[in-house]
Parts: sequence; C-alpha cells; structure tokens
Amino acid sequence: MKKIIFPLVSIASALMFTTPANAAWYEVTGTASIVSSTDSARLHALEDAIYKAVDFAGGDIGNISNITSLLSTERKEYQFTNNEIRYIEVEQTRASQGEMRVKIRIDIYPSATGCHTSQYKKTLLFSNMDIASPQQAVMGQIYDLGTDFSKVLSRQFELDSHSFVSLGQTPYAINDQTPQRVEMIAQDTGAQFIIQGEITDLSATILQTSLTQYSINRQFALDMKVFDGKTGNRVMEKTYREEALWPFDKTSQVDTTTSRFWTSSYGEMLQRVSRKIMLDMESEMACKMTLPEVVARFDNTVSISLGRVHGVQEGDKLILWHTGSFIDQRGIPRAKVSRSDITLTVSRVYDRDAEAKIDQPDLASSVQIGDVMNKVIADNFAN
Repeated sequence: MKKIIFPLVSIASALMFTTPANAAWYEVTGTASIVSSTDSARLHALEDAIYKAVDFAGGDIGNISNITSLLSTERKEYQFTNNEIRYIEVEQTRASQGEMRVKIRIDIYPSATGCHTSQYKKTLLFSNMDIASPQQAVMGQIYDLGTDFSKVLSRQFELDSHSFVSLGQTPYAINDQTPQRVEMIAQDTGAQFIIQGEITDLSATILQTSLTQYSINRQFALDMKVFDGKTGNRVMEKTYREEALWPFDKTSQVDTTTSRFWTSSYGEMLQRVSRKIMLDMESEMACKMTLPEVVARFDNTVSISLGRVHGVQEGDKLILWHTGSFIDQRGIPRAKVSRSDITLTVSRVYDRDAEAKIDQPDLASSVQIGDVMNKVIADNFAN
C-alpha cells in the first residue's frame, strides 16, 4: 500500500524555535477494512497511520506496541510521555465502502539512543507454522496457509525491521521439548532467534443476507513462540487473534501464494498480523544483546558471523566472551558464557561477515571458535 505521508512544513517551521531540531510533525492517513465493528476498524487504521509516520521519520517502531493499548478509547487527542511519539491529533475519521480512513497529525522525536541504533541487527529464522486443526482449512483448501504466512512474515522482517535480519525459513519442526534441535538448527544457520507458530483457529461464520446471498467472516488465531538459538529455550510467547471477511466462495479452492489472496480483505488482515508480530518483536527483543560469533581465527585476526547488513562498521570495538557448557545437578547440559579481558577492533567488513583484530596479541591463543562478542558503545568504552 502506498504511503500517504506529508510532513507539515509550515507547522514544523513554526515549532523550529521552540522544540529540538530533530522533532517534526507529520500528517498521515491510515486505512483498515471494516469487519466486526467500526471501532476496531478505526483502531487498526490509527495503528496503520502511526506505523507509517514512525517508519518514515526513522523512529523506533518498537515504541508503537507500547502505546497501542491506550488507543482503544476513541478520542481526538492523545499525549504520551517517555516515548518518541509525543502527541497525536485525529483530524478526520471516515468510513466508506467497507473501509475506514483515519487522518492524523503526529509529533515524533526520533531518538539516536534506541536499541535499534546501538545494537547490531539480530538474525532471525522462521519455522513453518502448522495448522492445529486441518479440518478448519477445508473451506478454500488452504492447507498451506501456515507455510505461506511464514514466508510473508519473513518478508515483513526483511523489508521493514530495524533490529532483525531474516534468514528465511527452516523446514524442521521445533517446540519447547526440542531445545537441542533448536540449538543445532541455529548453529547450522547462524540464527540468534527462531520463531515458531501454530495456527489454532481458522473457523468461519456464514451470515445469510438474503435467500441467495451470504457473507463469510473467518477467524485467524496464532500462537507464536520465540526460541533463543544459543540455549534452545523459549524467550517470548504471544497469541494473536483477528477476524476478516472471507471474500471467496465456500466451495472454491484458494491459492494462498497469489496476490489475489494477499490483496483480499482476509489477506490484508494477515499482513496486519504479520506487522504486529514484527512490532512486538521490536518492542520486546530489540534490546537483547546481539552476539556475533567467532567462526575462524588466523593468528591475531578472527572472522565473525555478522557483517554490513547487520550494522557492523569498520572500527567497532568488541568485547569477547568465552563460551562453554556444564552439567547441572539434574544431569541437564547447560550453556555458559564468561566475559574475558580480550577486546577486538573490526578491521574489515563484508556483506554478512567481518574480520576483527585482537587488541591483546598475547591473549590470541585463548580465543576459540564459537566464542561470542558484544558491541561496545563508544562512550562506555572510553569510560
């Protein structure tokens, strides 16, 4: 969907002398289909407008999830503290032909200290999302919806995420009972996190409008889990539920890989869920430490697993952490990392990997493949 964003030059100029130079007002229009109620459509359109503005302004899109619960009450003005989004004024709300359009003015103070600017981008892998009750997929024969939604979700992160780099999909199934498999897949692919999901509801409600006409509303519910690739443990869990008009005939076979499906009212709803997942990940996981890994060592130089697409730059300072494992009292193997006194300086950057020089050559022999590093913020390193 084409972005409708017009910076308000006159207002921004008027405020230039009373607000910081990086603050700006934006005028944005968001849209959403009307399904269950105009109230929910208004909320979705408002969220759409806010996302467009923050993304355009270069702000932290993870902040959007922190304010969505405050938008459900219909008001003309919203004001927030401790957030890059300071003020929202709803200028116009209009419903027409099954679509809600909300026009807002929004005041944004993009921050240069957010986690998406101070951390490297994290690598993210997606597993196929199974359908819990395949019989619910009979209408439309959308048995591959989980696989295709996983691809759309991966694409969402690839195009729009500020904190993550998508590695695509893995065909292997994972869950809470397979931590070792999670670790193996993460090691093979270089994924810091793996997203797994299960579609739990695709039921439909048929509303008879006349003797010959009817409309179908269809549910979509997803249980999503995020696993840490280093430990195999679940680090995040969330449930999403939405409803949308199913515009296809009851007996038709629907191809969930086509633009006809993804531009339909149901497909647009799925894309909205995809974006909501991305925003929740930005909100809850962006500040998790990004850990580039040593993949090779040559004398005083190491190769690391992150590169230009992850935000690595020549001259970056890194602190090395040694990795290991131990058996706990219950006989369960546990991962262990311990901080060392070794620092490194990035000397050469490639697309998806980089090289770094060990600052203490006499300690180079203790650096092992599999050790991890964290980026040091310049001010903190100086201190």
